[in-house]
Amino acid sequence: MTQQGEQVQTTGPEVLFEKRDHVAYITLNRPHKGNSLTGTMMPVMKELWGEVRDDPWIRAAIVTGAGERHFCTGADVDVVASRGGMSTGTGPLTDEVYWSPRQNRVWKPVICAANGLVAGAGLHFVVDADIVVAADTVSFMDTHVNVGLVGAMENIGLAKRLPLGTALRMTLMGRDYRLPAQRAYQLGLVDELVAADKVMDTAEEIARSIVKNSPAAVSLSQQAIWNSLEMGYTQACEYGWALLRLHWAHPDATEGPRAFSERREPRWTTAPRTEA
Repeated sequence: MTQQGEQVQTTGPEVLFEKRDHVAYITLNRPHKGNSLTGTMMPVMKELWGEVRDDPWIRAAIVTGAGERHFCTGADVDVVASRGGMSTGTGPLTDEVYWSPRQNRVWKPVICAANGLVAGAGLHFVVDADIVVAADTVSFMDTHVNVGLVGAMENIGLAKRLPLGTALRMTLMGRDYRLPAQRAYQLGLVDELVAADKVMDTAEEIARSIVKNSPAAVSLSQQAIWNSLEMGYTQACEYGWALLRLHWAHPDATEGPRAFSERREPRWTTAPRTEA
């Protein structure tokens, strides 16, 4: 298990991974190809998100892109063309796609640090992030229909975070419409809009704030909000009430008030991943 402050970095040709001060950093590392995604990256992302999910030392994660021009431009279309089309499976989504934290059942806060253009499958990381920080020079677009593909998974996520018309405009106009960062911020797709040289600093500031809090309480709070999106209001409140009562038996529910009363920093319990 990694100890406090220890840095572990794995450098590969396509993805970089680092753990520092309870935060995992995932960097898409194909700047010469717009940080586009290839089939060989899928098992790597599955493994890395699995480590974020299962390592109790990690309390938050930041995902970003290498370089300054692109965050992620989606699937590498040259690779798709060379193999004669998209590879297909016969299983459900949960057995086929592992790009994003939600697709890997990660219940730890994930911050998307969008440092450049986001297109196509790159939107997986935006719509499934908990908090999105973006440079004010960034734009967002979806190009599935331009290359004869269906805009579905990422686009459904867009429809959860944007007005329906904007999500449809992005989906149906393809490369002819780019959603500017300022407009994305106004509509709520972006949570923090900053200068390009402040993206990672801002993402890290948010992560440092999160990791000070009870990991168990953070995880259950995150689940309460995400899962409520699939429910009616009354059902969601009952679900939240069940999570709240579940946590009362956790040591952090006692430690937090005690630390506050004693005017000291809390000593949180580091426990395996909690999933309701």
